[in-house]
Parts: sequence; structure tokens; C-alpha cells
Amino acid sequence: MPNPRLSVVVTRRLPDVVETRLKELFDVTLRDEDMPLSREDLTEAMRGTDVLVPTITDEIDASMLAQAGPRLKLIANYGAGVDHIDVQSARQRGILVSNTPGVVTEDTADMVMALMLAVTRHIPQGLAEMQADQWRGWSPMAHLGTRISGKRLGILGMGRIGQAVARRASAFGMQVHYHNRRRLRPEVEQALEATFWESLDQMVARMDVISINCPHTPSTFHLMNARRLKLLKPSAVIINTSRGEVIDENALTRGLRAGEIAGAGLDVFERGHQINPRLRNLSNVVLLPHMGSATLEGRVEMGEKVILNIKTFADGHRPPDQVLPGML
Repeated sequence: MPNPRLSVVVTRRLPDVVETRLKELFDVTLRDEDMPLSREDLTEAMRGTDVLVPTITDEIDASMLAQAGPRLKLIANYGAGVDHIDVQSARQRGILVSNTPGVVTEDTADMVMALMLAVTRHIPQGLAEMQADQWRGWSPMAHLGTRISGKRLGILGMGRIGQAVARRASAFGMQVHYHNRRRLRPEVEQALEATFWESLDQMVARMDVISINCPHTPSTFHLMNARRLKLLKPSAVIINTSRGEVIDENALTRGLRAGEIAGAGLDVFERGHQINPRLRNLSNVVLLPHMGSATLEGRVEMGEKVILNIKTFADGHRPPDQVLPGML
């Protein structure tokens, strides 16, 4: 007799092509409503399935994993970041965790450059003026921004996305600098024409633009704290497409309000979608609703990785993108 199909629960709506393929391969429960499950519903889902497919909006902690049913053997996360999952507790309970690394690299790097240009060239202000029918014609002193060519870009976190940002910035004529847990291999550093700074303090004090591209871990929480933000030049701009918790958002807001930081482009926030209202009201800030990876191609590729991880697991092998405690 053929083996029974794995039971799979998907917590959010995914592209049709991904949901259809999941339905073809597994006994899958899909969502009609594209809203996060409540904590109680998410816990209930884990009690009766073999595989859970969560997203970043699903906080899965030790107490929830303690209530998971004995059938749950794989959490196939739809996304690269897994800081919303207690990977250590899952491992202790014999539950594997996988993710979808590498898929969002190019899309997120594109968004870094888009935010950088939006902030430095005052694109949202120009758009608002046009939409409000307030433009009265060209003026030599109107909407003056600053060029990014020739400016120093400091990249905090030189992984896949950081390196993709470096390649784009170099094409725009920027000087690339970086701080990373480990220095890149000489040949990679040379190819990127990137300058390494062991001291983050020394780097941020000299940069025109800072791009946050490191993951959120206990060691990176508030890495850009109030003291470090004060090291920035008053003309500097900070871009964050990684994790909101890396920046002390209150300190950043104070610096922007006081003119100690020229501008910011943020796609992620310290408290999820609960954004500091004082930050939202600033004219020198561009805020986006976590759109860095939002391309159809990227979402489909993420789904394909999820399917590959589940199918490999169903065939009795280790998922190719298994995450172990301390990996990220």
C-alpha cells in the first residue's frame, strides 16, 4: 500500500501556484482568509498535523511547542528569518525546522537602493505634491536632495543581501564599506571593492549612508543604540530592510526629530506593524510596510523551497534548508 500523504497546515494565503502544488502533493489545509492565526488557533493547528508552514507573523514559542501533538515533525517556515520560532525548543522535541534562504536576496537589495534614493532625493514629498495638485512648475531650488554617487555606504551585515547591496551601490558610484561578524575572504572583498571595519563605531561615524542587513539575534538587538546613533554625521541617512529590533527605534526617532540624522528609510520596525506615531509624522523618513521581499517571483520561489523541504522530509531525508539552533 502507498504511504499516506503528510498532513500539512499553511497559516497564511500563498500564491495560487504554490497552494495548488501543495494540494497535489500533500493532505493540505489552506487558509481562505489572509490574516494571522490567533495564538490559540495556531497551537490547535500544531496538535493535529505532521507539518506546519508558518510565516514571520506566527510567533511559535516553547510553551506552544509543548502543546504540539506527537505528529508534528517539521515546521517548514515560509521565509528566511526564523527568529519568530524557538528553534532550540523545537529541536529538543524532535521537531525539525526549515526555512527558505537566498530567495529574497536580490529583491531586498533592490529595495535598499529604492529606499536610499527615495530618502536622499525626496521622492515621497514630490509624489505627495503631485497627487495634491500643488506643483506650480519647476524651480532651481525646489526639492533639493543629495546625490548618492561618490558617497560612502556602510553595510552592517555582509551576508547574501549585504553583498547584493554592495554590488548595486558600486554600480551607482558609491564607496562600499562594511562591518561583519567575520571578514570576507580577500577575493570576495576585492571583487566587491569593499573596505572592512572591525570597529562598528569607527565605521558609522564616517559613513554617508548606513544599510542594516544583519539578522536579529540577541547580539544584534539594538546594535544601533542611542550612543551609536549619535556617532552618525548629521547629514547621514540610515536604511533598514532587515529587522526592526536592530535599531533602537525611539532613539532613532529622537535623532531624526532633532536633526541629528538627516533621514531614514525603513521597511521593518521594532514592534512589527505598531509604529511609533512620532516616527510616522516625520517628513525626513520613508516608511514601507515590510515590502522588501514582495515580488511575485520571490514569493513563488519561497513556496517552491517550502515544497522541496517538505517533500525531501516525506521521502525520509533531511530537509535541504534545515535550520539548527545558533545557525542564524
